[in-house]
Amino acid sequence: MEQFDASLSHWIDHEKAAAELINIVSRLWYEKSVELILLRSVLVNRGSGKILNKHIRAETILNKPVAVQDSLMIAKAILEQNIAPARIDIGRLNSEWTDEKHLYSNVNDFVKDKLKEFIGAPPRSTRTQDVVLYGFGRIGRLLAREFILFAGNGSHLRLRAIVTRSNKPEEIRKRISLFRKDSVHGPFHGVANEDMENSAMIANGQIIKFLSAASPSEIDYTAHGIHDALVIDNTGVVRDRESLAQHLKAKGVSKVLLTAPGKGDIPNIVYGVNQNAVDIDKETIFSAASCTTNAIVPGLKIIEENYGIEKGHIETIHAYTNDQNLLDNFHKKTRRGRAAPLNMVITETGADSAATKAIPSLAGKLTSNAVRVPVPNVSLAILTLDVRKQVTVEEVNQLFLEASLRGPLIEQIRYSNATEFVSSDGIGDSCACIFDSPNTKVSNDGRTIIVYLWYDNEFGYTSQVVRLARHIGRVKSYRYY
Repeated sequence: MEQFDASLSHWIDHEKAAAELINIVSRLWYEKSVELILLRSVLVNRGSGKILNKHIRAETILNKPVAVQDSLMIAKAILEQNIAPARIDIGRLNSEWTDEKHLYSNVNDFVKDKLKEFIGAPPRSTRTQDVVLYGFGRIGRLLAREFILFAGNGSHLRLRAIVTRSNKPEEIRKRISLFRKDSVHGPFHGVANEDMENSAMIANGQIIKFLSAASPSEIDYTAHGIHDALVIDNTGVVRDRESLAQHLKAKGVSKVLLTAPGKGDIPNIVYGVNQNAVDIDKETIFSAASCTTNAIVPGLKIIEENYGIEKGHIETIHAYTNDQNLLDNFHKKTRRGRAAPLNMVITETGADSAATKAIPSLAGKLTSNAVRVPVPNVSLAILTLDVRKQVTVEEVNQLFLEASLRGPLIEQIRYSNATEFVSSDGIGDSCACIFDSPNTKVSNDGRTIIVYLWYDNEFGYTSQVVRLARHIGRVKSYRYY
């Protein structure tokens, strides 16, 4: 009984520290626009249980103690500083404090040293970017949640309007209801109310207009106080430059971002990989590629750069989508007419050609295919790659672990060492892909690699779109990852 009581008391101390940390995380975000994360996992609007789980997981990945009490102490020290808007990985700071605290007289000196570039510095960006969502389906609603939840003090990306085919009162109520509750991603962490008199939704104090028009070019956004807007077209209906350029003819629009692979000369961008290859001052139409492309390109990039890819095949085991039928019915594409919740359906994917747009050195080296399976979300990409160097499983896993902890792909790749990971465990993960290290395979000659990359094809992709939107709008804050 004494052992039970001692264990429970120890856990309560952890929960109290996590609860106090939640308060500091909120104050930093709402008062200073400083967002604390833990190995790329969001801490804003998260409960104490989730925060403790993230610390435990961090310990298994970093293979060292990551105490919530240390995170709390470091967060308090950050709060005391005059720090510019930033996104700070407190998991990295926690790890560095464990290794280096003997070098500092106290935690305040440690924080001042590590974050010295941000303390007293002017904001990296002082501008705001009006955003319009053109369409309000699966991706559109998740984008709205992200823009609203992370509006902070109102700076940076501001969702101003949502455009749908029509906005009758009953349709607005239905759309807001779908926004509040989601069968896959759960409830919206906030308050969203209808303002039917003004055809608007008021979400966490933000007024978001519902608009409709027969053509994108007909809308006058300036009449609603919206200027130089970034329109995010998430309908998937049109993907060519000429059609998407209709958005630019509307008053108050400066740039367009498509949440699907763009056709022709539209730049397809996988954030973290090739965003800097596009001149955002000269280009006006961008594509965030596809969810699968965003999942596979980071992995392909690090393998190509470190081992050299001679050829390979990409197989995506993909959750079913709205494009398929619930029950057997006519469909213009082969096999997709069969009931999505009851069948595995082989279908095509353009992931191989899309990947070469982001990594030109892979042109002509890849093939791909897809299998739609009866799950509503979270997909799996299997990369089978012949490489120029002999490698081992341990070397491949270490390569991905390093990429997930430091370097340009830390927002895109999450490293998992869980032996019991299944698809539903990936729901809500903000990374473009989750590297499944226990399932890495290497052929006997060391020249063929097989890696498994899970990805939340809805939320993970949405997070990539948000990152790209920040980049296009030039509203990024400082980073400490």
